Amino acid sequence: MIVCVPIKLDGNVDPRWGRADWVAIADLQGREIKTWREVEVSWSTLHDEGTDGSHHARVVKFLRENGIETVVVDHMGDGMTRMLKTMEIPVHLGATGDARVAVQSVMS
Repeated sequence: MIVCVPIKLDGNVDPRWGRADWVAIADLQGREIKTWREVEVSWSTLHDEGTDGSHHARVVKFLRENGIETVVVDHMGDGMTRMLKTMEIPVHLGATGDARVAVQSVMS
């Protein structure tokens, strides 16, 4: 399962999704993280460039290009939540603390 989580540079879950600067993409097999890749997305800066729709499209493109199957976040706005539901990408809310632990907890 390919999981995406917004992260801070200290390795913890960033409470922001649509304004995250970095995300991690984890390939989970069972509860084991096989690969962990950190990607600078700069969504905090890009969020206010253009319309909400253009920002959502940017996120959609990123998720599709990276084969994301589920998202682990602290919280997410209603519009983004609806968009991911339409894409049939499950969202796991309430993630805090160490991002790797949060990702692994999806499989518990």
